[in-house]
Amino acid sequence: MIVDVHAHTPTHRDAVPEAERKVYQNWRTDRPVTTTNSWADFDAAMADADVAIIFNIAVDDPEPMTGLPYPPERTNDATAEFVAADPARRIGFLSVNPLWDNVFEETERCRELGLVGVKLGPNYQDFDPLCEQALAFYAYCERHGLPILFHQGASPMRHAPLRYTYPLVTDEVALRFPELRIVMAHMGHPWGTETAVTIRKHPHVYADVSSIYLRPWVCYQSLLAAVEWGCAHKLLLGSDFPIANTGEAMAGLRRVNDILEGTKLPRIPEETVERIIHADALGALGLSAAVRS
Repeated sequence: MIVDVHAHTPTHRDAVPEAERKVYQNWRTDRPVTTTNSWADFDAAMADADVAIIFNIAVDDPEPMTGLPYPPERTNDATAEFVAADPARRIGFLSVNPLWDNVFEETERCRELGLVGVKLGPNYQDFDPLCEQALAFYAYCERHGLPILFHQGASPMRHAPLRYTYPLVTDEVALRFPELRIVMAHMGHPWGTETAVTIRKHPHVYADVSSIYLRPWVCYQSLLAAVEWGCAHKLLLGSDFPIANTGEAMAGLRRVNDILEGTKLPRIPEETVERIIHADALGALGLSAAVRS
């Protein structure tokens, strides 16, 4: 089974009207990214995945903060509705801000809607991932078996310190909550080695490879770190839709050694790449029962 663990909820149920179509230029160097997508657009992009994990990010003003134009009051409802339309192929994660006064009430509401994990982006949401409120929320997630997918790694969010998404902060979270299942997004780019030693250390901490294949040297360095530290088996496939699709993610990983032509640098074994593509992500995150026919 191919599981894409990192995809954003499409912005439109039906075809996107031309007047509402939006494009972002700076996520990729090879082409612009269309940030307004329909349910059908999503299905086409994820055709190579058997199952996808889908979410929004809970922020007050999504478009300038995340690049995706969705109504903030519909952050979780839009995901729940989309997942409910095809529960055999879609798994939904909720998003909240641990600083909210109603964070636990909203989380309970979203669980009742069928959302089974959490997406957090401390840099986007401007909260210290080691603050008292965040730690209380992680304790709740650990207690209720909710995996958390953290945005991890550098971003151009000027209001938030880079420390908020530095991989070694996740080490401190995992020390406090050893049974909490965590995915470190983007292999913490550009800090792939720090990510590798963190997932190596903690049994329930994993990393996804979403978007790293768009930066060939970062991709190579990150995968090599995972190979050399013996933790490549803890890497999960992710596309970061709409930035890329599942097929692009797989193809990008399979090209990881292309930049090494004419050098004596060590290669990433093909079997390592295929193991990532076919990783048992649902088993790793305790979500095997989340896919419903």
